[in-house]
Amino acid sequence: MKLTNTADVWWKNAVVYCLDVETYADSDGDGHGDFRGLTQRIDHLHKLGVTCLWLMPFYPSPDRDDGYDITDFYGVDPRLGTLGDFVEFMRTARDRGIRVIADLVVNHTSDQHPWFADSRSSKDSAKRDWYVWAEEPPEDGPQGVVFPDQETSLWELDEPTGEYYLHRFYRYQPDLNVANPEVRDEIVRIMGFWMELGLSGFRVDAVPFLLETDGQLDAANLPDPHDYLCDLRAFLSRRNGEGVLLGEVNLPYADAMKFFGHADGVGDELTMCFDFIGMQQMYLSLARQDSGALARSLTERPKPPRDAHWATFVRNHDELTLDKLTEYERKEVFEAFGPDKDMQLYDRGLRRRLPSMLGGDQRRIRMVYSMLFSLPGTPVLFYGEEIGMAENLAAEGRLAVRTPMQWDAGVNGGFSTADAKALPGPVVEGKFSPKHVNVDQQHRDPDSLLSWIRLLVERYRDCPEFAWGDFQILDVDNPAVLAHRCDADGTVVAVHNLGDAEVTVKLPMKDFERLEDQLQDGTTKVLKNGTAKITLPPYGCRWFRAS
Repeated sequence: MKLTNTADVWWKNAVVYCLDVETYADSDGDGHGDFRGLTQRIDHLHKLGVTCLWLMPFYPSPDRDDGYDITDFYGVDPRLGTLGDFVEFMRTARDRGIRVIADLVVNHTSDQHPWFADSRSSKDSAKRDWYVWAEEPPEDGPQGVVFPDQETSLWELDEPTGEYYLHRFYRYQPDLNVANPEVRDEIVRIMGFWMELGLSGFRVDAVPFLLETDGQLDAANLPDPHDYLCDLRAFLSRRNGEGVLLGEVNLPYADAMKFFGHADGVGDELTMCFDFIGMQQMYLSLARQDSGALARSLTERPKPPRDAHWATFVRNHDELTLDKLTEYERKEVFEAFGPDKDMQLYDRGLRRRLPSMLGGDQRRIRMVYSMLFSLPGTPVLFYGEEIGMAENLAAEGRLAVRTPMQWDAGVNGGFSTADAKALPGPVVEGKFSPKHVNVDQQHRDPDSLLSWIRLLVERYRDCPEFAWGDFQILDVDNPAVLAHRCDADGTVVAVHNLGDAEVTVKLPMKDFERLEDQLQDGTTKVLKNGTAKITLPPYGCRWFRAS
């Protein structure tokens, strides 16, 4: 494939890496990660092969929801540095060829935001309609509590004016009224501000909730919520033609597809949507050691518009949601990877990372990441995945997987020299602690997980067909094996054994003479009957280029 083509639509074979500045690297010993610390660690990301860095919220915040409760959309939280530090970080990332996107969290604000202080001060305040108010919670309003362990309602009575405000998430996060043109204009200004400082786009938080209009917004102002998303994309494209919107849309495929937009098959809304369905089916397949669930979801997954793409992931910063599985399927995954109640959250997800869920089995861990980089979509890594970090269940809720980055075997894993009590969260303990899992030990070890991830990234970039090509599941007559091919200007094939026994399969490869290994040395001849015999060890994986 022409490099100019893949570079133009860079997000289709990007390597995205998500991190929280607060938990990544502390430069001044105050216990909080900061932009100066992140800047000093940029070469770790460069050597890993990261091409796009996704920053979790770094804005001023009371930090009741790990920074997602924002009090100023135009600043940097003082604990994390200054705007000057941010600009120096952006310059350094650009020097290493790394694009940067950031969380766009505009579904709500903190209840301490000056906008809300104004809004709640009086029914006649200038910003009253910047939020969603009601004399009584409307019967036809939005339904479903997101955090059932913390909230029992989506509406909170505000004593000063005697009215209720909507909060889709926590009560201290009042929802913005995106039907209000003034609010929509302000969101555009926020985007424009950060793009002027170098951002290449945004990961849009809670997109379906952001566009929600049922029962509480003025439909006359926003006749079609997708028109608004289309306007955001158009603004982004005017300011930066290669900018992206990566959307958090956890919906069935048919509903998620609407958020790409149409525009005659090109897509004029979100550039990428996370594939939550495929992720959940992958864990079901892992639990069963049977590729069927994942294969079906990949086959059923609709093809996005021409320049749009699905974003694939093994883990993200929230609970590992399993909400789109049936109750029985969810129980299977719980029993396999999180049987204790303390490992589960909201009765729908797990608060664990992959290495601990797989019992530290390096064969399975490496096979899963091989799938991540070879399945169609843009792979997204959560910080620490490259070294096999686990969770600390002593941390509250979803914070269990947001522990400090583990750089070395020293104090606090090399994250900070501060007292442990000053850190944003507890360091991982036990067999996945920094003593056993850290960057320093792995980055010169050719057999380490970090070296494996680096190899996968390198080969993934060598095989753009995985991201760009037409996808096809291959019938290999063994339920444990997932085999697929992707065709563009060339053909690549990936084979993964999800089972715990050695298997030999025959790949249907008519019209080809040989398969050249991409993850190891070797060549496999295609037999006269048009098949290639492949043997995989337990949890084995192979990538091939067909010639």
